[in-house]
Amino acid sequence: MSTDVQEPELQPEEGRPSPLSRRTFIAATGTATGVAVAAGVTGSGTRPVSATEDVASELADGTTSQVSFLLNGRRQSLVVDNRASLLDLLRERLDLTGTKKGCDAGACGACTVHVDGRRVNACLTFAARLDGAQVTTIEGLAPDGDLHPLQRAFIEQDALQCGFCTPGQIMSGVACIREGHTESPEEIREWMSGNICRCGCYVKIVRAVDHVATGGR
Repeated sequence: MSTDVQEPELQPEEGRPSPLSRRTFIAATGTATGVAVAAGVTGSGTRPVSATEDVASELADGTTSQVSFLLNGRRQSLVVDNRASLLDLLRERLDLTGTKKGCDAGACGACTVHVDGRRVNACLTFAARLDGAQVTTIEGLAPDGDLHPLQRAFIEQDALQCGFCTPGQIMSGVACIREGHTESPEEIREWMSGNICRCGCYVKIVRAVDHVATGGR
């Protein structure tokens, strides 16, 4: 037995147009929508929003910012969410995954990068504050494939095991040397204490930093 419910045919009153059934209405509106989309007309009857207008709209709502900065020597001009971290910008949008996401709370140092020559935790740095800045990541230490002296020292001194923390350790170590905090192994340990190595390679990490700081002596 068929279970289809037959819709009653509504008879128009004299002098009035015939009413649309539900099916007829859906079919008619679907066709109209398809025509509108094909013609590039939006629901409000306006033309599609251009990329420039879309960016302007995003900026106008106060949740995004336009930033322009140097990243590993190359200019980047982006619209970023005001809540986005530099870490997520690097990994999720710019595909620079050498900077690692560890604790995401500024406690492990795995995401250490340089901003205007100073080491920072990328997970605690708002991307919206980068306008006019110079950012260097682990990829920027060897742009042409020629390893930085500290990268070579980490290999020579066997200063890594799993390698997850290594990019942050190296970025912090480079800054430590540049800042002049390498007078002794104790000073190096103090100024590298924000970088955690869960494999426990601290002795060799300090040795690698000291090796570069003293010119290999």
